[in-house]
Amino acid sequence: MSPYKLYYFNGRGRAEVSRLLFAAVNQKYEDIRYTADQWPSHKSEMPLGQMPVLEFEGVKIPQSLTIARFLAKQFRLAGRDNFEQSKVDAVVDTIQEAVEKFSRIRWEKDEVKKQERLKAFFHDDLPKHFQNLEVLGKSFGNGGAFFVGNHLTLADLYAYDILQNFLEIDANVLNSYPWLQHNRQETEKEPNISAYLKARPVTPF
Repeated sequence: MSPYKLYYFNGRGRAEVSRLLFAAVNQKYEDIRYTADQWPSHKSEMPLGQMPVLEFEGVKIPQSLTIARFLAKQFRLAGRDNFEQSKVDAVVDTIQEAVEKFSRIRWEKDEVKKQERLKAFFHDDLPKHFQNLEVLGKSFGNGGAFFVGNHLTLADLYAYDILQNFLEIDANVLNSYPWLQHNRQETEKEPNISAYLKARPVTPF
């Protein structure tokens, strides 16, 4: 029996980066996926009444990036020393800035306003975030395809996951960012990641 249980809905969402971390090291875990109908009866079981939640050795840990950073350290994908870890964190935090802006738009209820805000985000905001990520990758990657130290880390897996959301809206969004394209290609070539991507459930998000 695995010491890890991951609770979330049946979608990529905020749990997918953790699933990618499990996949990268071929670590078995219980991937518990609740439907929208099932969730209300389980909500009280979660520390903050939200998911994702990681259960490890009987303790439930909330917050998606807390979970991801814990798993990255467990699996030696957080950086090989404190200095590398700070670089990984810088990349993750830079990605998260884009995620937070995108999330506020994604849940806009007024569809006309949502489309206007999405158009502005993709035209004005996202290019700045991509430029920043390319700067970090070229600075921290030692001339390689990965963000930090020329080896796979949480930074690459989080970028891979989040960029998928943007690519599903605009397939050409990375056309002007060759370093990010190369990073994405090399990440999905990792044997364990490649196998996981081929086998994972197809979900709308």
